[in-house]
Amino acid sequence: MIANLRLPVVAAPMFLVSGPELVVAACRAGIVGAFPTTNCRTAPELDAWMTRIVAETQGHAPWAANLITHSTNGRLADDLALIAKHRPPIVITALGSPAPAIATVHGYGGIVLADVIDTRLARKALAAGADGLACVSAGAGGHTGWLSPLAFVAAVRGLFDGPIAVGGGIADGAGVAAAIAAGADLVYMGTRFVAARESMAAPAYKAMLAEATIEDIVVSAAVTGTPASWLRASLIAAGYGTDGAAPPRDYGDAEGGHSRWRDIWGAGQGVHAIASEQPVAEIVAELRRDFVAASGRLGARAAAATG
Repeated sequence: MIANLRLPVVAAPMFLVSGPELVVAACRAGIVGAFPTTNCRTAPELDAWMTRIVAETQGHAPWAANLITHSTNGRLADDLALIAKHRPPIVITALGSPAPAIATVHGYGGIVLADVIDTRLARKALAAGADGLACVSAGAGGHTGWLSPLAFVAAVRGLFDGPIAVGGGIADGAGVAAAIAAGADLVYMGTRFVAARESMAAPAYKAMLAEATIEDIVVSAAVTGTPASWLRASLIAAGYGTDGAAPPRDYGDAEGGHSRWRDIWGAGQGVHAIASEQPVAEIVAELRRDFVAASGRLGARAAAATG
């Protein structure tokens, strides 16, 4: 899974942000490109996206499809049929057991990573047949976890020795090196790639990310009913309180008002690493440079400790 990666990073699948351009650019830059199947409104659109991704990532790093396996996903059977057709090397399941995807993905030799936020869900996912885990930790953008990334990796490593991706506030090469040193195989990095030139994020979203600091991240369950990390300025613009408190029930409208999906923007604690919009290749080059430097520092410290 990670043998032909230039950097052990997954450009995490992000709702309304990750599309074919971002996935292809990530794979060509040497990291895993991923997108949620829910970013496509119809099965034919998803078929077209996957056809393009397969054609344009041949010979590059692997790509991943993110699949909601909860029973409320009425398109699950259609999405699984397209996964069987296009064979993404990695399928990342979310918001439900990975079980519905196991037979399909294993049937063509792919692997399933289950998105989890704690060790209870990790155990359930592994029991259901997941090959590995995507551990969403505190500091992650969008729907977030509550465990420290390093503590989460250590706890999960006590359960099994398979593939672990960890995300949560990691947005630079030093953070990638720290996660790998702690026992992770991959870093699940979303926020840094929202501002990528190839992402589907609105220009105003990218500009807000470039201006934000870690203090501008608010965790609130008021938007979706589940704790998630949001940009404070986008919450305020949509009528929410500075602490993420919900606006009046009648705020906004379908025609010209604010939409919680379109106008309220998620971001993790790694927002500090974003200064401007950049192409994916440039982001990956910076990450790799800093990863190598951080790994060198760690190696030197290890050598000194054993010398």
